[in-house]
Amino acid sequence: MARVKIALPATFRFTTVLPVRITDLNYGGHLGNDALLSLLHEVRVQFLASLGEREVDPATQLGFIMADVAIEYKAEAFYGDVLHVEVGTNDLTKYGFDIIYQVKNQHDRLIALAKTGMLCFDYNTRKLRGVPPELVARLS
Repeated sequence: MARVKIALPATFRFTTVLPVRITDLNYGGHLGNDALLSLLHEVRVQFLASLGEREVDPATQLGFIMADVAIEYKAEAFYGDVLHVEVGTNDLTKYGFDIIYQVKNQHDRLIALAKTGMLCFDYNTRKLRGVPPELVARLS
């Protein structure tokens, strides 16, 4: 069976810290896959804000839409762990880019690698739009 392999960016440009909450645990007693994806959503919002962007601007209805997601699980995380998430980007195209996440715990143990493929989207017309030149400059 082929496994997902996440290509890491040359540099990580943003870091944030999130705790593993009791509600993030699954029946196995560790961080659930659905909870990790929700935590990555929070990280994505923080990362975009660091670039001066929002997932959707309420005034213009311009923003981003997630085209795909991939996660490589490397180790378990548990209640009380503090996740350190480094973020970078790869594969900038005319319409979007990949956000890459490296998730480690407080002991520097690699928990997961992930990527979300983001496309620029106009929620008024429900169509893709090009990556704005100023965002291209910030991502380059």
